[in-house]
Amino acid sequence: MAFVIRNCLQWLTRILRAKEGIIVQASDLLVKCLEEEGIEYIFGVPGEENADFMMSLEKSDKIQFVLTRHEQGAAFMAEAYGRLTGNPAGCLGTLGPGATNLITGVADSNMDRAPMLVLTGQGATTRLHKESHQAMNVVEMFKPVTKWAVSIAHQDNIPEITRKAVRLARTEKPGAVLIELPENIAHMQTDKMPIKPVRFRRSVPEIDVVEQVANKIAEARRPIIVAGNGCIRERASASLRKFCELTGIGVISTFMGKGAVDMDSEQCLFTIGLGAKDLTACALDASDLIIMLGYDMVEYHPHLWNENADKNIIHIDFLPAEIDEHYNPQIEVIGDLANALDMLTEAMQARLFNFDFSQQKAVRRDMQTELAEHKNDVTQGLIKPQKCLWDLRQALNPEDILLSDVGAHKMWIARHYHCNEPNTCLIPNGFCSMGFALPGAIGASLVHPDRNVVAICGDGGFMMNVQEMETAKRLNSNILVIVWEDSGYGLIEWKQETEFGRHTPLSFGNPDWLQLAQAFGWKGYFEKDSANFANTLEKALNEEGPRLVVIPIDYEENPKLTAKLGKIVCPI
Repeated sequence: MAFVIRNCLQWLTRILRAKEGIIVQASDLLVKCLEEEGIEYIFGVPGEENADFMMSLEKSDKIQFVLTRHEQGAAFMAEAYGRLTGNPAGCLGTLGPGATNLITGVADSNMDRAPMLVLTGQGATTRLHKESHQAMNVVEMFKPVTKWAVSIAHQDNIPEITRKAVRLARTEKPGAVLIELPENIAHMQTDKMPIKPVRFRRSVPEIDVVEQVANKIAEARRPIIVAGNGCIRERASASLRKFCELTGIGVISTFMGKGAVDMDSEQCLFTIGLGAKDLTACALDASDLIIMLGYDMVEYHPHLWNENADKNIIHIDFLPAEIDEHYNPQIEVIGDLANALDMLTEAMQARLFNFDFSQQKAVRRDMQTELAEHKNDVTQGLIKPQKCLWDLRQALNPEDILLSDVGAHKMWIARHYHCNEPNTCLIPNGFCSMGFALPGAIGASLVHPDRNVVAICGDGGFMMNVQEMETAKRLNSNILVIVWEDSGYGLIEWKQETEFGRHTPLSFGNPDWLQLAQAFGWKGYFEKDSANFANTLEKALNEEGPRLVVIPIDYEENPKLTAKLGKIVCPI
């Protein structure tokens, strides 16, 4: 009897709420929940199964939908947005092939620790138990490349699912979360309301552990810091700089930790992460204590720098260290990274220390010489990577943004392009997917329309998402894309040559670049004179809208760098 009465009351309540306009369609509720979470952009390609959601999204005055030319491009745009803001954007695809097209960009975002919401449609739940057109288990497919993947089984669950999804996407380490909305659920009615987000503060490390670390640092003679991906969070970078100013301890960054300290600071020891030993590794080898900050093992595996597993290591990060035989920290400081560094700075003020920075100073001096070696190159026909990156660094402002695609150019950018500010050089270095830079630049330009946004691509990676040139033109994205042309997969060739002394067939043809730019309505430049590259760059940067600069690149420098790294002699 009680069950019948309860059902009747619920039924009457729904009738009253419907008359008051409180009952809404499920797809409308999902949009309202996303608005409540502060979602600004959703990038994607919709399909039939997203129809209700798209109609609901069209009514929003808070969320902008950006139609892309491929779902992978949508995911890369959302990834760049997430890396730059710390908040998720959405990327959207329909069921089946729309979802599979998303997955590479989603995996890249998840492993590069960028918050992202993945929104996919699905066939009606009434047909998912059997063979059905385009139907596949999207949730199971996305589980390995997301922090959480869920299908909305009931419209009343939408507020809880959305709140949980955004919280998980933002929580350290940030990443991607999938929400699947079946087409029949999207059409259902519900009287639920969005849940108001409540942001939580991350835990603060225990003071006793911080004191132990301070003692260990003060006892060291040659401590050094390795700044990983976690250090490019704005607060973490500011706290790290204060710590370095107090102690003078030098900082080596991973590829994704660039800009954690200012490149002009005496504490900047540039970047580590190339497979072979570089100058920066000399400072690491000479140290008697390595302080790993926000370190992510997906970037630079410890067997490359701690082969004998005998280094004294302190691990400071949002999460405990990944278990690895070559990474066994003596002390772990777990909690908010910025708070940990602030507490450590305060603890070091009460201690005496006498560090030997001779090796660090020598490494910085010799690396600066390397970076400037080709700044006055005069070559015709081919331009050296070092020259391109020197001129580009001189042309860009400290707050301007460079995005790297994946290929041989990524290695040169990692070694030769350095930053004044965090999050001004985005390199995919976890999942390392080609095709990131062009769509990523479109996403970055939406976040910072007032800055120069530059993407460097190989000709291979650029052509993987070349269709997004139309998206950039339609949005009038203020981006400059520099293509390094070598008519082949240069990084694979480089690695095969190094290992086998030869390479398999890796060459391909390219379009007429200037005609390609014209066809998409871009301003185009082709420059093969290194002495004139700076002038071409200046012209291109002074234009508005999307621009393309193509240079024939001198990848004869690749084996020369390999030979040099194999013979590195530490300065002290």
